[in-house]
Amino acid sequence: MLTPRFLCAAVVTVWVLGACAIHAVQPGMARDAVVARMGPPSREVALASGTRLQYSGQPAGQYATMVDLDASGHVLWLRQVLQATEFARIVVDQWTRDDVEREFGRPASIDHVANWPTDILTYRWHEVQDMFFWVFLDHHNVVRRTEQGVEYHHDD
Repeated sequence: MLTPRFLCAAVVTVWVLGACAIHAVQPGMARDAVVARMGPPSREVALASGTRLQYSGQPAGQYATMVDLDASGHVLWLRQVLQATEFARIVVDQWTRDDVEREFGRPASIDHVANWPTDILTYRWHEVQDMFFWVFLDHHNVVRRTEQGVEYHHDD
């Protein structure tokens, strides 16, 4: 039987190992070396300057690491994007679903509520406590608003 203590230890172990892999990636490193250290990306996205390797822990995890490669396949930079300073870059009425998914990866879920007629992209992240970040889209997949909220856990 899986106990809460065992599950917690497993999650921490995976997080620590992932953090070690991320810190082992350095600017200038070749794509093959990145994949050897971090594993295959969850998604690859073409950029004007090269390629972005997305390593996302969504839907259960609270991280998404972007590794940007230049045209020759070498690391320009990497960063963890599920954080307040990164979410603040979203420009309401300008960004689209494609922009959001390029910058943050695929969402943890796509939700719907009675008072919003279209998709809501939901990202799980952590800042002092477990959080949600919601991106509300219109019928043309343009971002119309964003919100954040606390992810409450009920220990029943």
